[in-house]
Amino acid sequence: MLFPDIRREETRPMRRRDLLASAASAAFAAGAGLAAPAVAQPARARVLRFVPQANLTSLDPIWTTAAVTENHGWTVFDTLYGLTEDLEVRPQMAEGHSVSDDGLTWLIRLREGLRFHDGEPVRAQDCAASLARWSRRDTFGQSLGAVVDAWEAADDRTIRIRLKSRFPMLLDALAKPAAVVPFMMPERLARTDPFQQVTEIVGSGPYRFLAGEYVSGSRAAYARFEGYVPRQEPPSRTAGGKVAHFDRIEWSIIPDSATAAAALQAGEIDWWEQVNADLTPLLRRARGVQVEITNTLGYIGIARFNCLHPPFDNPRMRRALLHAINQEDYLRGVTGNDPEAFRACHSMWPCGTPYESRTGAEPLTGPRDLDRVRAMIREAGYAGQRIVIINPTDFPTIGPFGHVTADLLRRLGMNVELVETDWGSVVQRRASREPPERGGWSIFHTWWPGISIINPAVNATLRGQGDRGWFGWYRNDRVEQLAAEWLLAPTEAERKRLADEIQKESFENAPILPLGQFFIRTGYRSTLTGILKGTSPYPWNVRRT
Repeated sequence: MLFPDIRREETRPMRRRDLLASAASAAFAAGAGLAAPAVAQPARARVLRFVPQANLTSLDPIWTTAAVTENHGWTVFDTLYGLTEDLEVRPQMAEGHSVSDDGLTWLIRLREGLRFHDGEPVRAQDCAASLARWSRRDTFGQSLGAVVDAWEAADDRTIRIRLKSRFPMLLDALAKPAAVVPFMMPERLARTDPFQQVTEIVGSGPYRFLAGEYVSGSRAAYARFEGYVPRQEPPSRTAGGKVAHFDRIEWSIIPDSATAAAALQAGEIDWWEQVNADLTPLLRRARGVQVEITNTLGYIGIARFNCLHPPFDNPRMRRALLHAINQEDYLRGVTGNDPEAFRACHSMWPCGTPYESRTGAEPLTGPRDLDRVRAMIREAGYAGQRIVIINPTDFPTIGPFGHVTADLLRRLGMNVELVETDWGSVVQRRASREPPERGGWSIFHTWWPGISIINPAVNATLRGQGDRGWFGWYRNDRVEQLAAEWLLAPTEAERKRLADEIQKESFENAPILPLGQFFIRTGYRSTLTGILKGTSPYPWNVRRT
């Protein structure tokens, strides 16, 4: 039995908060395989206990765009350049760089004293191999990789990047803060086929991954890397001094939201990455708990189509559904009807960012007429093919999306199968290119932090890279040409025009359904300080008072 009997005191009734906290004490200890902590012990004070947004099933942050794997990556790995809260690029592992007069050769000098967790020094050849692997999986990296003649080592501390043509935004690519981040790995790992996962996790960041303690579905653990030498600048987002103040970080996978909330109230965990909307009022009232929004650009919900197989290999089918969706239905489902936590966003670019636009958005903004949409589906040639929606049961800010879409498609007369599994299984299955009837899929839902899809260089959801692109494998040569022009555009006005053209093309061909913008709160014990703003729960700078 998950929850043991709980004895009530005779003198007073037990409040719901007490019941949850007491139950969580046993459930947390059992689920994480740990004894309930003694908060007064000095050893406990040196451990940060963290509950991530979902189970960590994939460990290679280059192989997948799963946010939980990215968060794991920021704990273990480091990057050549970082990005401040004000979106300024700053050297990180790099000491600095120089560029040839013709703009075709970049030399990046590594800081002294950089070491991997296996004790080996970080060399330029490690970084060159890491960049080459990253550039084959990431959207921005593929744009850069297309003009790279060679990723090389000029010497042990100098990376040389030789270009076929100028690429003014090279440092912006190397400072990419989200999705597939250009993390540095040892050369022996970076030589792994980018479409296969690495078999060992060795980085050079502030914490080491403890492979022997990793149990998918239960826990992951990290130890402070004593060989890490942080920069001297104050930390800001992914730039500056990444100081590790804890000896250990322990991730506990707690799929049940009430258990996670109770564990946070009881002080048995320190930090819950994503607080469920329905539990936010409870935690706001809880003594010793802080609840806040750290990602001020929010998250953009999307439904992604598989463009390889019927029926959504047909752009007319995808476009028809733009006329059917109501963003509020999705947003209310993931925010618990909290009007402060969402807003409709009728733009393919994140609202509140420079490229937000209504260009071509008429399919989203007009009246919702399902009879008209049924006619559009018939005219597109829908022949009753089974539509497989893969959907997570353990991800409260994604799972409701799948239910709304499944209900909508059924009301439109479509043949829908909703396959519900844990998020890790969704991440694995969405990589399959098989037809839906052979273990593939038709639609999955997710969200992207606004900063990670802020412009044409990084927005994998709109790019038309086909087999080289994001899951769904949407191909659109015109979008790719427009994105290439954006990278070289001489003025911001021209970049804005090109972004509008990409949006117009995206509404016409509908690689995704944009589901609106929302905000997810994080919760932590008030004894923690130094939590940084950004898209990920960065583990550096955090300390216990």
